[in-house]
Amino acid sequence: MRKKLLGIGLLGILFGVILGSVAAMPWWAETWDKGQAVEDRPYIGIYETSSLSQEEIDGLLYMREEEKLARDVYLTLYEMYGLPVFQNIAQSEQTHTDAILSLIEKYNLTDPAVDEVGVFTNPELQELYDQLIVQGSQSLEDALKVGALIEEVDIKDLEEWIAKTDNADIIQVYESLISGSESHLRAFTRTLSTYGVSYEPQVISEEQYQEIVSSSMSRGQMGRGMKGFGGRR
Repeated sequence: MRKKLLGIGLLGILFGVILGSVAAMPWWAETWDKGQAVEDRPYIGIYETSSLSQEEIDGLLYMREEEKLARDVYLTLYEMYGLPVFQNIAQSEQTHTDAILSLIEKYNLTDPAVDEVGVFTNPELQELYDQLIVQGSQSLEDALKVGALIEEVDIKDLEEWIAKTDNADIIQVYESLISGSESHLRAFTRTLSTYGVSYEPQVISEEQYQEIVSSSMSRGQMGRGMKGFGGRR
């Protein structure tokens, strides 16, 4: 009887540990279980952890602050103009920079981002932020064009960083961020059109731009990011 009770006790402890692990599961693990990415909520799959190349490290550190730059610019422009599109997309950009942070923490890297809005460790991004705020402060139309430009830059940079990695969890997050940036680019161009302004792409090609804005669904939702689930490929 004593052995039987001991066995029941061990099973109870094991069951409690399993329940506790499930309850503590982060949102990206829950999304993984559903088998698809939710737009603007990038996730990190259950991949084999491996060492990163210097280019992969550089990409994560840079994109952590670039996504923060987008958030900070939109928060500042929202304070200037009170247009909801800036506040809404700033919230999405928070999830983007948090997704990069999750990878930085996973690989035990030092986070370059600081909490203060408009302050950056990377001097290139600091200069870009300052320039964009000056440009966006000229008029509401200019502010919306700044938003569209930021999303173009995000798309181009993420595509370039994807080409420099074979790490599946990094690719997964980057591709999810591209999907979000495509959605944001459509939102800014639609808002500009309500003011009678037709946006012209400045970074990506006209062909790519038209493909993005003419689509009602981001490419990521139509299969982007479902490849490479097995770890490094």
